[in-house]
Amino acid sequence: MTWDLSRPVHEVAPTLLGAVLRHGEVAVRLTEVEAYDGASDPASHAFRGRTPRNAVMFGPPGHLYIYFSYGIHWNANVVCGPDGSASGVLLRAGEVIDGVEVARTRRGRSVDRDLARGPGRLCQALGLTRDHGGVDLFGRGPVTLEPGEPPAMIDVGPRVGVSVEADRPWRFWEAGSRYVSNYKRSPRAPAAARD
Repeated sequence: MTWDLSRPVHEVAPTLLGAVLRHGEVAVRLTEVEAYDGASDPASHAFRGRTPRNAVMFGPPGHLYIYFSYGIHWNANVVCGPDGSASGVLLRAGEVIDGVEVARTRRGRSVDRDLARGPGRLCQALGLTRDHGGVDLFGRGPVTLEPGEPPAMIDVGPRVGVSVEADRPWRFWEAGSRYVSNYKRSPRAPAAARD
């Protein structure tokens, strides 16, 4: 399978579920992702325009955008949308399917279910850091995105931990998977809308 990453980010995001992100000996099958849409999305790092930190988000699609989150861990995104549009899919969680022993070493005493369950854990299990920012996932670089087994069913809901656009249903995950992170609403987000 090949992906058309130039499409709108909320269409691309669910197609990445089941794909395999590989770095060296470790491979993670993606089970959870979130979409962020640049200038039209106040929760996106690119909402206020291009900076040295987010420049890779402006294209071309198929590259890796890596950022340091809360001064604690690295997060990885697949850049998508038309060149210049600055959208990306946050890789929230996955199941380690190759290199489990290496991932365990990187993650410390984590149980296998938790090796890549959460965006920081996913990057740590794969050994991804700032040095991998901008890597072409479909080139001959050290990090690749490969076809995998797509999920039978996909669930959709609000994104985790964002304080603006908190109810936008742009989080996608494999229904019933044990390898999905827990939903946590940001305490700074407005109260959830009620029907």
